[in-house]
Amino acid sequence: MLRHTQGSLAIVGAIAAAVFLVAFVALYVLGDFSISATVFMAIFPAAIAAIVLYRGFADDGPVTAAAPAAKAAPAAAPVAAAAPEPEPVVEAERQAAPEPEAAPESEAAPEPEPAPEPTPVAAQSGDKPVGMDAPRDGNADDLKLIKGVGPKLEKLLNSMGYWHFDQIAGWSSSDVAWVDENLEGFKGRVTRDEWVAQSKTLAGGGETEFSKRVEDGDVY
Repeated sequence: MLRHTQGSLAIVGAIAAAVFLVAFVALYVLGDFSISATVFMAIFPAAIAAIVLYRGFADDGPVTAAAPAAKAAPAAAPVAAAAPEPEPVVEAERQAAPEPEAAPESEAAPEPEPAPEPTPVAAQSGDKPVGMDAPRDGNADDLKLIKGVGPKLEKLLNSMGYWHFDQIAGWSSSDVAWVDENLEGFKGRVTRDEWVAQSKTLAGGGETEFSKRVEDGDVY
């Protein structure tokens, strides 16, 4: 018999004896049986335990040497060292572009002075028509009968030596140009109101629509 089998029987016998002892004590103390009856009754559980254990060891069969460990699988090829992760490129801090300095406000250029209004220039500079120091016989014509000549302008004409209609009626274009240019505050009035044409009518004893209104007192 193999040593292993002998060991198994020893274990079975020890366990069966323990079961017998426990059953004997329990039956004798609790069952109030006689010793012989107690022994007989305790044999049954011990025998059953021995049979069960013996069969259990028999089913296991002889222990064989453990199969040699399977050849260790070839060591896995060393994992290629992971390529070092590229260090994150630290973006250079973009220097904030300096805000363009505000251009210094240029001093406002002084507004150019308005050019003086050109003084109307007569087509011809002309020559001053001949005047008189005083009216003939001391009686001057009423120059206010000429449209465009008021009391103030009549005095100005008298100061320049012009007292009568026939004087104005005889003015040439050169004379008209000179007077137009030299009537302070009334420049251009001779041409604009056609003084020469009106004066010719009045010097000949005729009337104009304006002279009628003056004589009727509707103007002055």
